[in-house]
Amino acid sequence: MRKPAVTSVPIATLMAERWSPRAYDASATVTDEQVRALLEAARWAPSFGNTQPARYLVGVRGTPSFDAILSTLNSGNRAWAHRASLLLVGVLVTTNSKGDVPYAEYGLGLASENLVLQAVELGLIAHQMAGFSPEAVRSSFSLPEDAVPKVAIAVGSAASPEVLEEDWRIEREKADRVRLPLDEFAFTDEWGKPAL
Repeated sequence: MRKPAVTSVPIATLMAERWSPRAYDASATVTDEQVRALLEAARWAPSFGNTQPARYLVGVRGTPSFDAILSTLNSGNRAWAHRASLLLVGVLVTTNSKGDVPYAEYGLGLASENLVLQAVELGLIAHQMAGFSPEAVRSSFSLPEDAVPKVAIAVGSAASPEVLEEDWRIEREKADRVRLPLDEFAFTDEWGKPAL
């Protein structure tokens, strides 16, 4: 199901087509090459001083890593994410040989956006989630102290919204995408004065 962004001027197709669906095809798989492309896209994201703070835990459906990541998700996310072909956890590394890594969270955000845009390029869908237990991830994957799990990401192929079964979930999947208008988003001269 496509839900391209409604914009005031055309934007890049990858960005217009990116959204966060929950209806995944449980029979679809991802190839090793697709997983590699997703991770390469994330790896080449910009970072402050090239500190590269982003790391990913990777679980392909049918593997112990997938099951471990799935078990860390809250019940609302587990209700649909079990159908994804791939689950990842984005982790930020907060220190390196020079000390604290500045803007590490921002770096992970940039890398994760690259990853989900690459998913769109590959004809896949992706959904980023805050609803998971960082403590469970830390324990399951033996993370070091300076590694902070920050986001879970589901990737796979789209299915009909009806796979979500519950009416409210189906309706949410079909609902229009909404964003703030530009005059509430970008300002000039002073806060609240629209730039456009």
